[in-house]
Amino acid sequence: MPVFSVEQYPKMKKNSSLLLLIIPIALLLFDACRKQDLISNDSALKLTFSTDSVVFDTVFTSIGTSTRRLMIYNTSNKRLNISSIQVGENGGSVFRLNVDGTPGLAFENIEIAANDSLFVFVRATIDPLNVDNPFVVEDDLVFLINGNIQKVKLIAWGQDANYIIADQIVKKFPKFKIVADSLQTVHWTAGKPYVVYGYALIDSYGELIIDEGARVYFHDKSGLWAFSDGVLKVRGTLENPVIFQGDRLEQEYRDIPGQWDRIWLMDGRQGFDHEIDYAIIRNGFIGIQAESFLKATANNLILRNTIIENQTGMGIFTRLFAIDASNLVVANCGNYSMALSIGGDYRFMHTTVANNWSLSTRNNPSILLNNYTFDSLDVAIPVPFNLVMGNSIIYGSNSEEIETDFVGGADSTYLFDHCLVKTERKLSSFPGFADCFKNQDPLFKDYEAFDYHPDTLSPVIGKGKIDYSNIVPNDLDGVSRLPLPDLGAYQFVPKIN
Repeated sequence: MPVFSVEQYPKMKKNSSLLLLIIPIALLLFDACRKQDLISNDSALKLTFSTDSVVFDTVFTSIGTSTRRLMIYNTSNKRLNISSIQVGENGGSVFRLNVDGTPGLAFENIEIAANDSLFVFVRATIDPLNVDNPFVVEDDLVFLINGNIQKVKLIAWGQDANYIIADQIVKKFPKFKIVADSLQTVHWTAGKPYVVYGYALIDSYGELIIDEGARVYFHDKSGLWAFSDGVLKVRGTLENPVIFQGDRLEQEYRDIPGQWDRIWLMDGRQGFDHEIDYAIIRNGFIGIQAESFLKATANNLILRNTIIENQTGMGIFTRLFAIDASNLVVANCGNYSMALSIGGDYRFMHTTVANNWSLSTRNNPSILLNNYTFDSLDVAIPVPFNLVMGNSIIYGSNSEEIETDFVGGADSTYLFDHCLVKTERKLSSFPGFADCFKNQDPLFKDYEAFDYHPDTLSPVIGKGKIDYSNIVPNDLDGVSRLPLPDLGAYQFVPKIN
């Protein structure tokens, strides 16, 4: 038996008193935790949710859409057991689940701690139906807990489509599917949209005509490709433009650039021009790439009434090509808005180039003009270059938005006539600028909403040259420019009180 000295006794007595105080508190805490860990069967306790409905924007049939997240909350002080979670009371649906990291069609006995939460992720895949217009698919996400049934509504808008799936590979080229073969003319119409995986290819001597109101949606890294001597005709109208964009139609993807690759046009025969009229080309890497590939092109790109916007790379990229454009908007590009390289012949009337790109650092100006390439010994080869840009706007967030990169040895001229330009140049010292003014904010209505109409106090109002407006008398909205034309693709229209 231990023997304690008189000096140790008071200390032991003090420690014993402390233990007598701690033990009951610990027992109470343990009991509280034990009670909290018990699953409650109280039918009055229910779940709460982050939303009462999970809504998907348009979903192409047979293609899964993006994932939607639903949060489940247990706001009580009791642990709960969810007897079952499933879509629809019979378990069959276009919707698929992932509950707290586990995929499946239905789930049973999912516990949720007091004052805790669970993640539920939902995807939708809609089977093909032979309809042209969007249709709605609805179902319920059903929870059974303590004898109670709780529901969250699931809603998806479905759309059947024509699917273009690449099936051929040629070395050094992207995977493609021929959609217009040699000596074949093919129409894409305004019924079902076209969803492209890989590249849709117009072969040599083939022609693809895209009718007004058609919608072309591209999957990641996909595009439309007119091979040498192939011909593209895009025939939109003011009321029914042709749409080119990525295949993610959810609202959060509306203004995300870089979702697809490009429209790629190659050299052609004289009299067989590429034509794009009333098109909207959005959210890709390069809007239009037009280049002489196998030979110097003898055809043109006729570009009318078209918007090219929100490209991670360039809006227009050319190599030794010819473009005749009017009522054109090229906006918000991460690199050059227009890179006109290795010579060529260009005319742009009533064009708005606006570049306030903010998603990354933009080191290049809006426009590049270049008149040479390199041979195998890295020696510059000059190529003739000609540009006329009239009644236009070249403006952006950089202090210099026009770059000229010329070498001698080839006829190379450029003329900006009656334009608003953003530049550090002293315009009077450069003969390529005639009746231009610089560095005045054009006061577009809404940069963030990509609305490049001039606002009430815009300095571009009434500054146009009538000669150019006689060639293009109506603006991109069909509004008359005469008798006092503005600069850019849009004519100012005063509000009527």
